[in-house]
Amino acid sequence: MELLLPLLKRIVPRPVFLFFEPAYHRLLAALAAVRYGFPSRRLTVVGVTGTDGKTTVVHLLHEMLSSAGHRVGSLSSLRFRINEREEPNLMKMTMPGRFRLQRFLAECRADGCRFAIVEVTSQGVMQFRHRFIRFQAAVLTNVTPEHIEAHGGFEAYRAAKVELFRRLPATGAAVLNRDDPSAGLFAAGTRAEITWYARREIELKRVGHPVRVLDISPSRLRLEIDNLFLESGLGGAFNVMNILAAAACAMAFGVSLSAIAAALARQEALPGRLEYVEREPFAVVVDYANSPVAYEAVYQALTQSDLEPSQRAGRGAAETSKLICVFGAPSGGRDQWKRPKLGEIAARYCREIILTSDDPEDEDPGQIVLEIQSGMSKDERQKANVLLDRREAIRAALRNARPGDTVIITGMGAQPWLMLKGGKIPWDDRKIVREELARLTRS
Repeated sequence: MELLLPLLKRIVPRPVFLFFEPAYHRLLAALAAVRYGFPSRRLTVVGVTGTDGKTTVVHLLHEMLSSAGHRVGSLSSLRFRINEREEPNLMKMTMPGRFRLQRFLAECRADGCRFAIVEVTSQGVMQFRHRFIRFQAAVLTNVTPEHIEAHGGFEAYRAAKVELFRRLPATGAAVLNRDDPSAGLFAAGTRAEITWYARREIELKRVGHPVRVLDISPSRLRLEIDNLFLESGLGGAFNVMNILAAAACAMAFGVSLSAIAAALARQEALPGRLEYVEREPFAVVVDYANSPVAYEAVYQALTQSDLEPSQRAGRGAAETSKLICVFGAPSGGRDQWKRPKLGEIAARYCREIILTSDDPEDEDPGQIVLEIQSGMSKDERQKANVLLDRREAIRAALRNARPGDTVIITGMGAQPWLMLKGGKIPWDDRKIVREELARLTRS
């Protein structure tokens, strides 16, 4: 039935469709829950939402709960996973449609899972995909502007995420990022017991658990919680907060710090999340970053930049950078406002910029690139190379790289499709990198 939506949009007058659209989405949510017997009633369902870091937190929380001996299912933009069985998410959709979502929960229940962890998007909430799912806990990573056109403003985007917390029962758990400016709004919008996490402390049941960050590199993190040492193969300062979000939620469910540490010790980089495809003689990294905040976090991680914001405002940093960045921006009416910001951030951090296609769909990729370049100075625009064929762009970056450089390819991560006008083609930035590196070696 969910396939009816595109057809209805074409044949029903727009004002009529918009009037009945909420009822349509609610009906689908109800039918899906009925079809699969309301499976969430026999599971502890955890929703993970926020602008950045959702997929990483879902994965980490799955590992931590499993480390404590629980049977766990999880759903993210990367994969569907039930205990140790998994399959890639090929839907190009972070939060799937209602029938697929309820089916996943039913499969979790049938396989004896106690927990089901679901990546929850604001657009999914806007389309009522979360309805008729009994969430017992929710985790907030952060909230920065995203999907602004789809929601009609930042406040509406943020309100869609608050809705997940508003639906939690008083006996539920709300895991909130105290360092996020919107944390107070989420705290005021939930009845659930709040577990706070921040860079310096996790607060559970009003008891503080001190956090100390010991070491950060692009491919490893070391920290302490309550004087217990934890180490992970995840890298970058932004992953400190992802680890703390997952750890705080696991602790709220009674998971010991020793089980959390054991899970982290086994953790390497997630597919397409600050993932090193090559390390020598130059590094090649693939990351899913889409928002301006995520772009800056990734570039900082790879340059290990600890500059204050006032220092980063100057554009001289790119002159000594060893970063060669390849990126574009998606189409489909998605956040056109951020395109100049991506250009401005890349110009500050990257020695060389190659602009390319990133899911252009029905939009002119050349126009997308012009909008990215509008965030650069005239000199920076002249230095930026434009290669709209994404494979050619990756090939050029690898050819231009010198020993010690880092080629960072952002926007697609481990996504399995490249969306072009009139259809899609199979894609994986990591696979393309390996193929082009092999060609360079032979030539």
